[in-house]
Amino acid sequence: MTNIILSTATFTVVLLLYGAFRQWRKSGVGKQAVLMVIAAGVIIINIAIWTVPNKNGNSLADNSSSSVQN
Repeated sequence: MTNIILSTATFTVVLLLYGAFRQWRKSGVGKQAVLMVIAAGVIIINIAIWTVPNKNGNSLADNSSSSVQN
């Protein structure tokens, strides 16, 4: 389940950046384009929090998938 969420978040970042680029090209530097880039940045930080390993080499994504019981 964690893989699906991280994949969706990554796809959302791509769409937000593409939308911001299109918005910027359409009307110059607009507030919506800047907000889309900021939203993409927040999602990137969240993805990094979940995937970057700690000192022990474990990430939050590894811990969440190992705690799921079948």
